[in-house]
Parts: sequence; C-alpha cells; structure tokens
Amino acid sequence: MKLARQVLAAPFVRYFIASIGALAVDMGSFLLLLETPLPAGVSASIAYTLGIVAHWILLSRSVFQTGTAEAGRARTQQKVVFLLTTWGGLVVTSGIVSLAALAGTNVIASKVLAVVISFVLNYFVRKHFVFTARRSAA
Repeated sequence: MKLARQVLAAPFVRYFIASIGALAVDMGSFLLLLETPLPAGVSASIAYTLGIVAHWILLSRSVFQTGTAEAGRARTQQKVVFLLTTWGGLVVTSGIVSLAALAGTNVIASKVLAVVISFVLNYFVRKHFVFTARRSAA
C-alpha cells in the first residue's frame, strides 16, 4: 500500500493519469468529429484543443499545484505560455493525422502515434518551463 501511494505521488505518474483524462476528451471528440464532413486533420486539431483545455484544468489542480501561479496576471501569463507550448503538439498531431489521411492509412492509428509524441514532449516542457511560478518565486 505504501509503495502504491509513493508511485501515485510521483509527478510523472500523476501527469500520466491526468493525461488519460485529457486524452479521453481528445479522442472522444476526435471520433465524434470524424463523423462530420470536416477533414480528418481539422477534426484532430479541434479535438486536440479540447483535450488541452481539459489538460490545463487537470494539471493545474492535481499535478503541478505548487508550480501553478496564483490568480491574476501571473496566472494569465502562465496560461498563455501553456497554450503557446501546446502549438508544437498541435502541429505534430495535425501533421501526422493529415499525412496519414493523404496516404490513405488509418487516421486513428496515426492519432495514437501523435498522442505518444506529444505526451513526452509536453511533459518535459510543462514540468521545466510552464509550471514553475511558485518555485521560482520562492
């Protein structure tokens, strides 16, 4: 039981769990949007954006609480930096899915690949550059 608590307390594990929640929003939206006339790349972009909103909420409240800025200007700036850092993941996601669609391959499999790449990149960027407000002020 103690080991389980220690594992669940690790930031990377908490990030992973929060990411599953955000991924559920992302993939659920993506699958729904694939049923619309929108191109697959556009659907992936919209779904990714919805997942990012969910991710901010989960990360700022359950993973990086000590690095989340207080309300006000600092928090707004942190949200802006968070959003700016997601563009790389959005470009990766849209690019991989769009290329897969053009190549006539499985867009769902390409979305999964994009998720893995974005996950790893975003964890390190967010841990070291985004959620540092209180630590740097201390």
